Amino acid sequence: MELELRHLRTIRAIADAGSLTKAATALGLAQPALSAQLRRIERSLGGVLFERGRSGVRTTALGALVLDRARVVLPAVSELQQEAVRFARSGSPGDGRRRAFRIGGTHGPLLGGLVDRIASAEPGIGVVTHTSWSEREIAASAAEGQLDYALIGTCGESTPPESGRLAWTEVARDPVFVMLAAAHPLAARPEVELGELAAEAWTDVPGDGCFADCFAAACVRAGFTPATVYETDTASCVHLVQVGRAVGLCRATFPDTPGMVTRPLAGTPLVWRHLLGWHPEAPAAAGAPFVVDHVREAHRAAVARSTSYPRWLASRSRPFHNAVQGAG
Repeated sequence: MELELRHLRTIRAIADAGSLTKAATALGLAQPALSAQLRRIERSLGGVLFERGRSGVRTTALGALVLDRARVVLPAVSELQQEAVRFARSGSPGDGRRRAFRIGGTHGPLLGGLVDRIASAEPGIGVVTHTSWSEREIAASAAEGQLDYALIGTCGESTPPESGRLAWTEVARDPVFVMLAAAHPLAARPEVELGELAAEAWTDVPGDGCFADCFAAACVRAGFTPATVYETDTASCVHLVQVGRAVGLCRATFPDTPGMVTRPLAGTPLVWRHLLGWHPEAPAAAGAPFVVDHVREAHRAAVARSTSYPRWLASRSRPFHNAVQGAG
């Protein structure tokens, strides 16, 4: 793993807070997730950065060295980014016309559909994409002027990252479904109780929001604790499900693939919101309604391609609040 600016911000936050618990709260992370991230950072730097004690944490000699450098590097980079954003907003050489849409997205299903629609609607304008499993990284890049738009998701009603600097619009919300091998005993069910999967191993893509905590809480309410959760890329999640190694979590728009089906979870214990964010003072703000419309079109198309999602929507006595029904 290469050291990144966000890792330096994490180190600084831990040192400033004096404990992993307080730092996790300040960063909006679960404490186990922050501990795991710190271990990865320490492995990349070759040594322990913090000593843990009853009163909190304190830096080791290596930690003090890294922290000193971080306190120099981070303000310098922040100043550079602010100057670049001010320059971009004040206008750069040329005729002033848009040259490209710069869009960042996570591993959700909508980014490809959005790129296709923008490219069709504006064939003379390029589309530059950046992907990451980290919602916070995508949002920070939009806040700092490196991206025009951030297309991410959040669990339930949780606050999106950079909410103080970015304007966010909910473009859709979906229930979270479960992926099952086609040969799984529950695959023929129209919906599955979460508690019926208590003995299963699970797989999901990583993220730095609260989804893992929300899933764990839903499992506790269903009477169990997941024994194994494999966090990996989407293709590997699908493979683990297809071969029967695990059951997976996915947005309801995720398409069925050979050897695998998606099914609703009874009672909809988990919900995923699709959000588009932009800096309200950036030139991209003027084009936000155009992009929002195209994201919603991409979502409607993803719903239509699904086998189980339209059937689930039709079975409900009350409409589900999402962009398919025209909600904002």
